Formats: sequence, C-alpha cells, structure tokens
Amino acid sequence: MSDGTAATTMASAGSGNDAADEVVHDFAPLLVVYKSGRLERPIPMPLVPPGHDAATGVESKDVHLSSSTFARLYLPPNANAADGSNKRRLPVLVYFHGGGFVIGSAAAAAYHRCLNDLAAACPAVAVSVDYRLAPEHPLPAAYDDALAALKWTLSTSDPWLAEHGDLERVFLAGDSAGGNICHHLAMHPDVITRGQMIKGVVLIHPWFWGKEPIPGEPRGASAEKGLWEFVCPGAVDGVDDPRMNPTAPGAPGLDRLACGKLMVCVAEGDALRWRGVAYAEAVARARGSGPDAAAADDDDDPGTVELFESEGVGHVFYLLEPKTEKAAELLRRIAAFVGAE
Repeated sequence: MSDGTAATTMASAGSGNDAADEVVHDFAPLLVVYKSGRLERPIPMPLVPPGHDAATGVESKDVHLSSSTFARLYLPPNANAADGSNKRRLPVLVYFHGGGFVIGSAAAAAYHRCLNDLAAACPAVAVSVDYRLAPEHPLPAAYDDALAALKWTLSTSDPWLAEHGDLERVFLAGDSAGGNICHHLAMHPDVITRGQMIKGVVLIHPWFWGKEPIPGEPRGASAEKGLWEFVCPGAVDGVDDPRMNPTAPGAPGLDRLACGKLMVCVAEGDALRWRGVAYAEAVARARGSGPDAAAADDDDDPGTVELFESEGVGHVFYLLEPKTEKAAELLRRIAAFVGAE
C-alpha cells in the first residue's frame, strides 16, 4: 500500500469560510476526503480497453460478473498448442490489483500491461478481477467481490476457462491490497472446505500491518493504520484485525491456508517488507518448514514457502518501471513458480 515515503500533505482547497472544502481524511497520494464528501484520487490511472497485445501476442476480453464488477481475461498465444496427442491445459492465474482498497482497476494501463506480461510468461489463462472500492463501498465489499470472482472462475462458465484452463493448477496472485485479498481468500471457509483446490498463492508486497512494531519495521507510518480503519470501519481491534494482521494474537492459524505452496515477494525499500517476511516465516513455521529462497527452477515442493526479495527498489516498483531488469527478474520468478509442474 505504501512505498515508505511520507504522505503528501494537501492543504484545504478553500478558506475558513468554505468549510465544505476542509480536508477530513488525507491519505494522499491515494485518496483525499473533504468535509463535503468530495473525494480526490490524485494518482492518475488511465484505463485501456482489452484486445490483442502486439508485444506479447496475448488476447484479452472483459466479462461482466455483476452490475458493478467485471473480470479481464487473458489468453496467451499458442494456447491451442498440443502436448503429445492432447491439447495442453494451462494454469489459471487469478489476479487482484492493489491500491489500498481505494484506487485501482483491472482496466488500468499498468495492470493491463502487467497481466499481458504474466499471462505470456507463465503461460497461463489469467483472470484480473475488478472489485468495488472504498469509501463508496467499504470492506468487506472488495473481499466479497473477490470471493465471487474466484467462484465464477472455478465454474469455468467462460469458454476460455472451460477450453484452456486447468482447475488442478489454480493460482491466486495480487499486489499490496491485492495480496491482502489473496490471503483472505486462502483463509476463507468457502475455499478451505473445498480442499486444496488452490495450487499456489503469490503475494507481491502484501499490505499487512499491526499495532506493535516488528523488528526492522519503520515506525511513524500512521497512514497504514488510518487508511485501514477508514476502508474497514468494522475492523476488529483496528490494525490487529486478522485480515490486516494475520499474525495478531487470536488470529486463525496459518496452517489453515488453503493452498499447496506460497510465494511471498518483498522489496528492500518497501515499508511493508518486514511484514511480508514475517508472514512468510509464520506460514513456514505453521507448515513445519522454512522459507525457501532457493532458485525458482529447483524441484517443486508442493508445501514450499518461497520468499523472494527485490533489492534496491520500492513498493510495486514493477508496475512503475516495468522495463527494468529488476522487474524482469520478478516476472521470471513468478512465472517459474506458476509454471512449475
């Protein structure tokens, strides 16, 4: 959710005589809320249509899931290629965008580019989920939309999923708030009771926080606490709500995580780095193993917990600078994790 920099302070747009323009919540650069109810989302996020991507050969299309949500599906080139006498089936990658639950879209240019690259690199049939945003739709709206989208994906009611998707290899992935969503889904009773239908989960710079600092974690990032409590007014015990702090006292045991394997990606310059590392270590302990930082082409252990750190970069850097070697390295590691048999 945060790149570790101080939030920009925005002055009230009006004078003392214009109380309606008084800022009552300042979560810049993500969101600014005025007394009048007016909302500003300062980060420009241009939207782009689906279609053919010339750089990767990936095809995409939008499918409406409800009156207010949709999914953008991605089909890599050569999806009809045969494996021996049978047409191969591809992993299904369900992706949830970040943005602190207040900004972002599956149609945003940065995510569209990212999903084209991911679908081609794995290769996989990708489902990028657009969910309702706070404060217009406070949590658990995003969680509910994410669960509905996952159930829709597993129904294979879409021809691309029915013809090309392998339901034995379903992966969840998401960045920042999207990583938080992935954890929530993997702990959800509706998912757990189906058994380990989720082959793996990839958390990219996941947004977790807590009341008490953990070793190495910078203090003073009050925006993490304030934004969470704003988007989730029903949170239990503030940022120690298990949805924000999976290792809080009394949180459900991480041994319940309904996935075969887990990959946690962190960035050296990200204020959320320490929480991501702590989460990976906690899951590894719950599974009786240790975080596996070995090369991605090692033998695939179905219960592995893989921790991968990008050095010298910050929060969701790969969305901001997709052409860098660090971004390419992250893409390769995720693709290897998803593509491993």
